[in-house]
Amino acid sequence: MPAKIRLQRQGRKFQAIYSIVVADSRAPRDGKFIESLGQYNPNSNPATIVLDFNKALEWLQKGAQPTDTCRAILSYKGVLYKKHLLDGVIKGAFDEAEAEKRFQAWMTEKEQKIQAKKDQIKSNKESLDKSRMEEESKIKEAKAEEIAKKRSELIAAEEAANAPVEEAPAEEAPAEEAPAEEAPAEEAPVAEEPKEEPKAEEPKEEPKAELGDAEGGANAEEPKEEPKEEPKAEEPKEEPKAEEPKKED
Repeated sequence: MPAKIRLQRQGRKFQAIYSIVVADSRAPRDGKFIESLGQYNPNSNPATIVLDFNKALEWLQKGAQPTDTCRAILSYKGVLYKKHLLDGVIKGAFDEAEAEKRFQAWMTEKEQKIQAKKDQIKSNKESLDKSRMEEESKIKEAKAEEIAKKRSELIAAEEAANAPVEEAPAEEAPAEEAPAEEAPAEEAPVAEEPKEEPKAEEPKEEPKAELGDAEGGANAEEPKEEPKEEPKAEEPKEEPKAEEPKKED
């Protein structure tokens, strides 16, 4: 059985990478191999391919049969096209210089295509990142506006809730103070009049005079007794005092 150029799986789950090997067609996929030709990583964009060009071309000329995936890889790297040109040289279609010239022209064109694809992928990625950034900025601005609106509504609601509470007591306070001020103003004269009347109440003296007048008989007797007592006490006391000096003389 001829040798085959195929892939041998390596790496972890969902992040597999593959080795390009030459192995016996009867060997298992991950079993023994004859020679390693390179590595293939499909996780990057574009895919990363590391290949020993001369060894791969040599094995193809020896008759090794590549699998479908390996054939695509070898065609992408130009190994199959180089083998085709060498076969044309062997048949005499053109010489080796012409074959090399054609191969270099093909490789230049291929590299340009690869570079254009890389540039396109890069530009697409940059435009995608830019659009994502713009969308995120718009979302952030919208959220900021909503937050500012909610805050303004809450502040307005708080002010509206606090305003009537502050005004109501302010209006009630003067209403309560007014009667409180009027009441003392009315009570003050009422309280002062009775206080002044009893203090300056000459009625207290008047009652004394009135009592004297009102008592009538009792006081009437006292004045009658006073004139009687005064002349009685004064006449005998004064007369003897006046008589005694006369006697001494």
